[in-house]
Amino acid sequence: MSKTEQQEAEYIINTYNRKPGLTPCLVRGEGVYVWDKGGKKYLDFLGGLAVNVIGHCHPQVVEAICKQAGILSHVSNIYYSVPQVKLAEQLIQNTMPGGKVFFANSGTEAIEAAIKLSRRYKPGRFKIISAERSFHGRTLAALTATGQLKYREHFNPLPEGFSYATYNDLESFAALIDEQTAAILIEPVQGEGGIYVAEENFISGLRELCDREGILLIFDEIQSGMGRTGKLWAHQNWGVRPDLMAVAKGLGGGLPIGALVAAEDYTSVFEPGDHASTFGGNPVVCSAAMAVLKIILTEGFLDDVHEKGLYLKKGLEKLISSYPDLAAEYRGLGLMCALELKKPVARQIYEKCITTGLLINAVGDTTLRLLPPLIITMDELQEGIDIIGSALTEC
Repeated sequence: MSKTEQQEAEYIINTYNRKPGLTPCLVRGEGVYVWDKGGKKYLDFLGGLAVNVIGHCHPQVVEAICKQAGILSHVSNIYYSVPQVKLAEQLIQNTMPGGKVFFANSGTEAIEAAIKLSRRYKPGRFKIISAERSFHGRTLAALTATGQLKYREHFNPLPEGFSYATYNDLESFAALIDEQTAAILIEPVQGEGGIYVAEENFISGLRELCDREGILLIFDEIQSGMGRTGKLWAHQNWGVRPDLMAVAKGLGGGLPIGALVAAEDYTSVFEPGDHASTFGGNPVVCSAAMAVLKIILTEGFLDDVHEKGLYLKKGLEKLISSYPDLAAEYRGLGLMCALELKKPVARQIYEKCITTGLLINAVGDTTLRLLPPLIITMDELQEGIDIIGSALTEC
């Protein structure tokens, strides 16, 4: 065990499933690559769990961070903040014209804000319907909204008012609505659940259902947003607009930020004192986010992401045909995808990839999740596909 591993074991609460001797200690990143303490280079197909959307240490983001850090690193939300206002303007203009933003520090906090706003909207309506297999965060309300028992079972009693319907089954959601229902909360593409993509009839049907019942439709775009699917937001693939949207991960390009985007009809629900965040909308983080958005919204950037997604899909489907006894199916949209296996060897393949110099993610026993930076090239995608193929061969 290395000195770093020993110190980590001594001083940090163990909440992450690291493996001494295998899990690398990363010390540097550039573009789509990272390096560990020993100098070993890794191709990053995980992107900080969809955070490093434009790679590691992008020069424009680094410049924006350093410039703002030398001017003003923090100011209380008691006062006005120029970077915060400018970022809010960019988000609204490119997301939900007429709407407004609340800034937080993480996706979990953005979900908490969405839950509070939906409950505040109509007194007496407090129930939230989410999907089985979903993931919305770790704080108590976000955790309770998460449709995976393994995350909830040790933290009872949980907040009341949450129920779970079957993803891509509109009737399942409709059956749970009653006079106390405030909102439906879904991921347009389920991330932690194993990369399951919403069907067009389902997501458009949810919009119609919420309109008919007078309840809010909340999209969790924490992982699927910021260009990940070839559109700035995943829901734009279907042309369906939510009432509230939670954003985080890739927005800061590596720095912690979360945001709740509310459509025009819901911008006056919160009143001063209803909600707040000490660090929400921090000037340095907002400056970084503006740089990230500028890059993603450059003409042709998202079209390239779409093409790269098709290339990755084709490559993974080729692996499926080459390993029919082991690889089962491809799921995904853009550069957010999964390779489903027929045998419980996802962790083994994940470990073999690390050894070979590729960072991916095992979601459960049979699912490999891939979230490469959006700036990745076709050659780098092929390099990663080849390494996964080699790992499949060894298994």
